[in-house]
Amino acid sequence: MSAFSTSSPADGVTLVSFPEQVLGGPEAVELATLVREAIGGGHSVIAFDLSNVAIMNSSGLGMLVASLTSVRNKNVALRLAAVPEKVSALLQMTQLDKVFTICATVEEAVAP
Repeated sequence: MSAFSTSSPADGVTLVSFPEQVLGGPEAVELATLVREAIGGGHSVIAFDLSNVAIMNSSGLGMLVASLTSVRNKNVALRLAAVPEKVSALLQMTQLDKVFTICATVEEAVAP
């Protein structure tokens, strides 16, 4: 069973909803595959819905950074949406909040 769910709420947009725990491992490979498929499908925006995330470790952060690297090489926008306070604090502590585009809502993130 997939740890992530995906949808395409608008043309050229992929929305990836994250599970409660983002700890790396097999999920890292799965996310990389989803990102590659979205890029290969010609999508110009990939949004990560983080609203359900309760736990994220350094491997989870690595998954986000790896995804960002993949999309930047293909001129695709990656947006983080509905980031919970704990994850937001982690992004701020690592200064990754200055690197990612962070949107308050999923609706804002999936706007083309």
